[in-house]
Amino acid sequence: MPVAAGAGGRCVTEYRVQAAVDSTELGQLREAAWGAPDDGHAWPAILARSLTWVTAHDGGQLTGFVNVAWDGGAHAFLLDTTVHPDWQRRGVGAELVRRAATSARALGAEWLHVDYEPHLSGFYESCGFRPTAAGLLRLR
Repeated sequence: MPVAAGAGGRCVTEYRVQAAVDSTELGQLREAAWGAPDDGHAWPAILARSLTWVTAHDGGQLTGFVNVAWDGGAHAFLLDTTVHPDWQRRGVGAELVRRAATSARALGAEWLHVDYEPHLSGFYESCGFRPTAAGLLRLR
């Protein structure tokens, strides 16, 4: 069902849970949003191992994406929250996260973890996440 993307936004966004994703189009979305090359080739294998994912579309264009990885049990991990720059600040990212959390819960996850850079803390806190202590080991 189409949902308005936000006050003042021109687009009407349709959200899809676990729908087929064109990996080249996903790579192009991530490249536009993150500024790093992404040819899309890795996505089929990533999504095959994912618990769930959500996409956002305006007409035929992929405008947003979020992936939920998991440990096969109670813990799920929000990854790759991405909104095309032309659709940012319209509620698309928050709706992607909300739908990902709902889907993960329905699929049996008890906890949804997310790592983020400090400048994104307000966004993730507005989505209901609370800061926790965590450790990180760089492997490469």
